Amino acid sequence: MKFLFDFFPFILFYIAYVKWGIYAATATAIGASAVQIVVTLLAGRKVQASQWVSMILIGVFGGLTLFLQNPIFVMWRSSIVNWLLAGVLLGSLVVLRKNPLKALLGAQMQMPDFAWRRLAWSMVGLFTVMGVLNIVIAKNFSEAAWVNYKTFGSPVITFLFFMGVILLLSRHMTLPAQKQAAPAVRDSSRQP
Repeated sequence: MKFLFDFFPFILFYIAYVKWGIYAATATAIGASAVQIVVTLLAGRKVQASQWVSMILIGVFGGLTLFLQNPIFVMWRSSIVNWLLAGVLLGSLVVLRKNPLKALLGAQMQMPDFAWRRLAWSMVGLFTVMGVLNIVIAKNFSEAAWVNYKTFGSPVITFLFFMGVILLLSRHMTLPAQKQAAPAVRDSSRQP
């Protein structure tokens, strides 16, 4: 369910694009991102930093698209998000000498430091390439081709990347031990 909730703005963007075009789709994505934040807050959950950044960027670049009636701004948003993520990871690895992925995911899985570094560097590469690919498609193909890439191509590429990384690093991964099952409850209806 969380997966669908996270992709809620993208799904509505695509539906609105097919029905009414890029400007209605952009306005829909802005509204859906805001609704996503409000629902998260009303549910008493913490809004992740990435959700705030995404909402702000869709608001700014989507707003420019609507105000200037030029879809290139909303198209470039994906590249900027990817490059920001790559920059944060790169800065953490090179300048701070820290691996934010290990800090975020270390409780869910254990790996040696070299495997965490490989994961982080591969994600820097993914985000950089995805940013470039988005611009290439936005500049050299039709608007409809970009929307289809953004809705279907980009998630598939990202999924395949993570499946490949997991396969490559799986021999180094250790998941936390399962909690011991609670002892069986004695049947009180049976007499000793």
